[in-house]
Amino acid sequence: MHITLRAGERLFLNGAVIRADRKVSLELMNDAVFLLEAHVMQPEKATSPLRQLYFIVQTMLMSPADTASARSLFDETLRRMLATYVEAPVLAALHQIGPLVAAGRYFDSLKILRGVFVHDDKLMTPSAPLALAS
Repeated sequence: MHITLRAGERLFLNGAVIRADRKVSLELMNDAVFLLEAHVMQPEKATSPLRQLYFIVQTMLMSPADTASARSLFDETLRRMLATYVEAPVLAALHQIGPLVAAGRYFDSLKILRGVFVHDDKLMTPSAPLALAS
């Protein structure tokens, strides 16, 4: 896998934070758990249930030593979300990520969750007010 980082960009690799001081291209020669800085969600951006779930999975990826407590929170959050959401694309994504997280495939789970943020945005955006008949 080839990864290109711009100057100042960070890469989270197997729990370590790597910052490039100039543009650099890296080749990962074996399996590694990584996250590009552009995909890192800051805590204040976890403003919806799907984004909160993303943040939990991100925590497992970035802090491998702390996955036990994050995993427990993930399992409970996922269970509640599966019982709450009715939108087919969101439910499909939730059903996909459970086994992926169990297998330690956090990056794949994050990619799937990013793909349903658009549905989350629609659900979390208030509808236009209804016009009342006079």
